[in-house]
Amino acid sequence: MTCHNCQSRCKKFGKHRNGLQRFRCNQCRKTFTEDHATPLGAMRTPLDKAAQAIQLLAEGCSVSTVERFTGIHHTTLLSLLVEVGNKCERLLENRIHGLPVRDVQCDELWGFVGCKEKNNADGDPLRGDAYCFVAIERNTKAVLTWHLGRRTARDTMAFTEKLDAATSGHFQITTDGFKPYIDAIHTCLGTRVDFAQLIKVYSTSRDGEARYSPAEVVDAVPVPQWGNPELSKICTSHVERSNLTMRMQIRRLTRLTNAFSRKWENLKAALALYFVWYNFCHVVKTLRVTPAMEAGLADHVWSITELLEAA
Repeated sequence: MTCHNCQSRCKKFGKHRNGLQRFRCNQCRKTFTEDHATPLGAMRTPLDKAAQAIQLLAEGCSVSTVERFTGIHHTTLLSLLVEVGNKCERLLENRIHGLPVRDVQCDELWGFVGCKEKNNADGDPLRGDAYCFVAIERNTKAVLTWHLGRRTARDTMAFTEKLDAATSGHFQITTDGFKPYIDAIHTCLGTRVDFAQLIKVYSTSRDGEARYSPAEVVDAVPVPQWGNPELSKICTSHVERSNLTMRMQIRRLTRLTNAFSRKWENLKAALALYFVWYNFCHVVKTLRVTPAMEAGLADHVWSITELLEAA
């Protein structure tokens, strides 16, 4: 350890009352304490209490519920969510980079911020429909990358660029029938993928169905686009099942309730937290390990405290 003042060597000089090691310079005799670990940035919330709050949020509790359980004010909870979410977003990008994969499935999950798109009269880009693009590896169930935006060609391209950075090698990729995927995957992934789309055909009859019920899927047509995709693996069932888990675990995505995000950054932070929690902390029953362990990214199940310190 060197002195911050004169750059001379220091020796240990007892402990601070907060438990951190103190040092004293042999030359200028000044004392100082070792650097504090600040996993929560400038926030002063105790780490154990923050971990409890993050655990409840990751398990699908609402902000109001977490406030009642922990006693942390809801504005502090939202600040904590944004702080941790931003770090989780960077963590996922750093940990999943150039990962060898075999079979990737992509889909988009609908949500909204502030109001639904039809009520977004002023055209605010940070309000209205918000689509989360997700890519998972079929065998490990790991979420490779994600992107929050609109269901447009521009955001599809941004999502595919992230997928290109997250993966390596040759693999098969399957998407739904959203047309911008064709140009985006051709531009970003090119011939290193065997690309196919699963185009669903919906029934036009709505007899006896409730107002909010989805249309019945009467057929699903596999359409190879290029390469040599294996027909038996042209499937989006795994990523669609992952979408169900997202809606169960992220309270603001629960359908037909009053739970929704009022700020774009809050939804983005909640998604970032969920994906890191899912990859590193959540044990998939069919695998009996976390997706990160199955993919070789971790050797044990992370605790929430580890997640906060790593992020």
